[in-house]
Amino acid sequence: MKQSVGFYKNILGLPLKFETTHWTEFSTEGVTLALHKSDVINSVKDNPKMEPPGRCRTGFSVSNLDELHKRMMEYGVECLQEPKDVFGAMIAQYLDPDGMVISVSEERRGH
Repeated sequence: MKQSVGFYKNILGLPLKFETTHWTEFSTEGVTLALHKSDVINSVKDNPKMEPPGRCRTGFSVSNLDELHKRMMEYGVECLQEPKDVFGAMIAQYLDPDGMVISVSEERRGH
């Protein structure tokens, strides 16, 4: 839990709402991002074509993807997809400490 909380709080910069050893929430607009402990050991690293039930793919929008990508690389976060243009938006994909895929996008402006 501590490793995942550190990732979302310190690297992605999400404000922490509360933290326990088994449940943590972040203060985000429009949704609740909650982490909970699980005894199931499985990740996209084990089988990239399948994600087990109960998992989700989280997506964030940022104002500067290049800046975030640089920070992710400085922290040694595994990058699955370097920032690239996908359907009019710059998108990159990373793995969080639990092996979940996170998509991060930066919308094009003025197009």
